[in-house]
Amino acid sequence: MNHRLNDLHLRRGRLLERIANQRATLGREAQPVRSSLYTADRLLAIVCVGVDQVKRHPGLATLAVAAFFIARPRRIWRWSKRAFFAWQTWRAVRNKLLVLGLRSGS
Repeated sequence: MNHRLNDLHLRRGRLLERIANQRATLGREAQPVRSSLYTADRLLAIVCVGVDQVKRHPGLATLAVAAFFIARPRRIWRWSKRAFFAWQTWRAVRNKLLVLGLRSGS
């Protein structure tokens, strides 16, 4: 029984060492991705602040949209399609972040 327990402790030690090596390797290999993720996080924060501002001041947002449409009525359809695409993309990204647990539901 004592021999079996020693084998288990030895195996556990080897596994813990292997895990530590894998973590170190993963940390080194993930380094190039870190700056890209930081940039994406900053961009997401800026977008969230913008969305919060629109929620707090819907009148100003409406005024800006109205001014845009008055200034360029021929481009309404093209910009509407772009806005719809951006909105759908935002929803997809937000839902993916929620699934991954990276952002709380708002």
